[in-house]
Amino acid sequence: MLTRWLFLRTLGVVYCIAFASLGVQVLELVGSRGILPAAEFLAAVKASLGAEAYLALPTLGWLSASDGFLLFLCWGGAALSVLVVLRVAPAAVLAVLWVFYLSLYGLGQTFLAFQWDLLLLEAGLLGVFLAPWQLRPRLVAEPEPPLVAVWLVRWLVFRLMFLSGVVKLLDESPAAPTWKMLTALTYHYETQCLPTAIAWYAHQLPPWFQKASVLGVFAIEIAVPFLIFTSRRLRLAAFFPLVFLQLLIAWTGNYNFFNLLSIALCLMLLDDGCLRPFAPAAAARDARLPAPRPPAARLHRSLTAAFAAVALVVGGLWLAAAFLGFRALPESGKAVLRYSSRFSSINTYGLFRSMTTSRPEIVVEGSDDGRTWREYEFRWKPGDVSRRPGRVAPHQPRLDWQMWFAALGSFQSPRDRWFASFLHRLLEGEPEVLALLAPSPFPERPPRLIRAVLYDYRFTTPAERRESGAWWTRTRLGPYSPLLSTGSRGGREVESSAKKAGRGGSEATRPPFGTSGVSAE
Repeated sequence: MLTRWLFLRTLGVVYCIAFASLGVQVLELVGSRGILPAAEFLAAVKASLGAEAYLALPTLGWLSASDGFLLFLCWGGAALSVLVVLRVAPAAVLAVLWVFYLSLYGLGQTFLAFQWDLLLLEAGLLGVFLAPWQLRPRLVAEPEPPLVAVWLVRWLVFRLMFLSGVVKLLDESPAAPTWKMLTALTYHYETQCLPTAIAWYAHQLPPWFQKASVLGVFAIEIAVPFLIFTSRRLRLAAFFPLVFLQLLIAWTGNYNFFNLLSIALCLMLLDDGCLRPFAPAAAARDARLPAPRPPAARLHRSLTAAFAAVALVVGGLWLAAAFLGFRALPESGKAVLRYSSRFSSINTYGLFRSMTTSRPEIVVEGSDDGRTWREYEFRWKPGDVSRRPGRVAPHQPRLDWQMWFAALGSFQSPRDRWFASFLHRLLEGEPEVLALLAPSPFPERPPRLIRAVLYDYRFTTPAERRESGAWWTRTRLGPYSPLLSTGSRGGREVESSAKKAGRGGSEATRPPFGTSGVSAE
């Protein structure tokens, strides 16, 4: 009971963080004047798929995709999350939160295409089956959580950690050898999306330490998860290295709510025997009260068992796909994964599948005369080389994250068509989009011309930093985008996004990870 309540309360905190983080940027990203307006996206999906669109893209956005409704989903979700923390109707509230976040996931397009968004949806749905269906449940009360629900969470922990380990060895992309050669962490701290200042120091560690750390990562992600299915003592022992790895990741990088959510899931490896010494008064108080017996308890357990059967089949298919490849699965297996992926709640994982060995960065510049160019500074991604890498987690500045992925692609890439729309909004001087950036270098009116330039960034050495005080050094690589003027037409990503939705989503939830990132596209 204690373990369940600790997990559910932490899950409520994570939900609150996720919804609030979206709430402060959702209009800028997918609002009516945002980069990828959700209403235009839904219209494109409907035009492409017709009546099938409602099943292909399950979202409350079909009722309304107005700015007000987007804010309602975000801030309503944040408010309801507090009820989970306060133990008010947890199962019912978690069900509503899952629907809200699934709706935002569908409307967010590329800006919500991250592994932790999928992880939160899966963990949130498991929370519905784990939580008691009571208005005000007590800390220690009947009925006990269905044992199958407890093991579903542990099964998720296993898949998250084990798959994140094995994909590093199975990946055949050009960047994959960095893991096999034990050199991945030589690059990781410098090339990750949003490093912290601690990452600069970690990058200076000697190569032998970085290689030993890679071996440690493999041990924790591949070997330790099997302890979950052994004896109680070994399962409890597995908790500590898994949590330790998450703390190290959070220390050196900004991964928003991912690390807290992963730790919350790992809490289910514990049991009440571990936690009772920390809450003896609460346990004794609730134990003295008569325990209610909800009439729906039997139905709850039956539904949980049915979902467990589905989760084991789908999760097993994702494991098989990781080793054999999606194409090697039988057609029936592919169909199951395509259909289940529409709800993004039984997923495959594989964080940091391959590691980039350099750090291209896009610098956006504006000009009135074509001779003098001024840079737009982002709030969190590297730009000014003298600016200290900041800590923004658990908030996720999703535009800054997407800029990292765009730099690894090209201006013509279908996946990065949102970037043309972003530049178009800057040319318009759109306040909604400018709010995502640091103060504009054109405070009075937008520039006549705009362009994007590609640079190679790397951490300074200790000697360089002592001399200049800079955290980064950069080298210009060349133009990233063509020169755009106020007469240029901004691009839209809705066509490609509609096609992605129409596929049923198997690729959308099976991350390619041609980089060290964590996108789920």
